[in-house]
This record gives sequence, structure tokens and C-alpha cells, in this order.
Amino acid sequence: MTTKQQGHIKKWQDDKGFGFIETEAGESVFFHVSEFKARRRPNVGEQVVFITAPDKQGRLQAKQVQELGFVQQQMAQKNKQIRKRNSQRSQQSDFEAGQKKRLFLGVGFYAVLILLAVMNKISWLVVGWYAILGLITYMMYAKDKAAAQRDEWRTSESTLHILSALGGWVGAMVAQTYLRHKSQKPEFRMTYYLTVVINLAGLLFILAGGDLEGLL
Repeated sequence: MTTKQQGHIKKWQDDKGFGFIETEAGESVFFHVSEFKARRRPNVGEQVVFITAPDKQGRLQAKQVQELGFVQQQMAQKNKQIRKRNSQRSQQSDFEAGQKKRLFLGVGFYAVLILLAVMNKISWLVVGWYAILGLITYMMYAKDKAAAQRDEWRTSESTLHILSALGGWVGAMVAQTYLRHKSQKPEFRMTYYLTVVINLAGLLFILAGGDLEGLL
């Protein structure tokens, strides 16, 4: 692979269409206007980037002569695209990792409920309640996202939070993660976390011997 060099145009004869570039090492290299890639004539003193190759007589000359500023701009844009692509890959990787964690948390919560029911710590009605509310809440999130995309009547955030507080918070968590809906608004997220705390407090009340019939 030919290495690119930097230098500046030391001499230019516009009527003859050729000139000389002084390299960083102080050498003088011939170049022809046909090798100057800008859509204009070269200017004496301007910084350029080029490669060197022998002509038919074996004499070294500059090829693919480009403006240094243009090359730097192209490199900056390329580096920006690379950084953006790497950032997107990192975000996607983090998102997928978060999906797995939240799905594991949701499955784990339902598994704990089933275990508690098997141990007669809670009623199977509680397990069914959480399962049904989780499904309903997920469907409400999906419905609301579809309505947002079609610019139709939306489901109120208070409705979503009530469903979450009543026991559908796992469905809400899965919907926020997999549907990417209501997952970017800080205020909504904070209220959602509050509904989770409220619901889990109610579940602890049941486990502590609270009146289940009064809660259901």
C-alpha cells in the first residue's frame, strides 16, 4: 500500500500545467495538473496530500494530489461516522442486555409467586391476578404505542400507572423494554417505579397476614 505524504506547493507554472511540491523532508517532487484533484487550479504555498510513483521514464512524481484541508475534513467525517456507528452498536448491546435482565426479572417474579402459592403462603388467585394484570397492562402499552404512531386517541398515563400499581408492573416493564414505549420520559419512569413499590408493599402486606379478601 502506497503511503500518503504531506507537503506544500513550492512552484506552479499555470501556463504549462505543472509544478513542484516540497515534501516535509525538503525534497522537491514534480506533479502535473491532471493529478490535482480539486476543481480548480493549484495555488503556490497551499498544503497538499499526495502519493509518489515513477513515471514511464522512472522519474518520481506526485500522484493523486489533494488539498490537505479537504482530506482532513473527509477524515473527520469518516471518524464521526465510525464513532456514531460504534455508539449505536454499544447502545444496541446495552439495550439487548437490559432486555434479558428485565425479562429474567419478570420471569423470576412470577416464579416466586408460584413458589409462594405452592407453599400456601398466598392464594393462587394472587398468581392469576398478577398474570392477568401483567398481560392486560402489556396490551394497553401496545395499544397506546400503536395509537401514538397513527396519531389517534391515546391511553392516559394515569391509566397505565393504575394498572401497574394494581399488579401489572411486570407487563409494563416488559412493554417499556421490548416495545420501547414510555421508556425515555423521566417523570413517567419515576412514577412507574413508585407504582412498583406500592404494589410490592401490598404483596408484603399479604405475606405478613393481611386481609387478602379486602385487597382483591
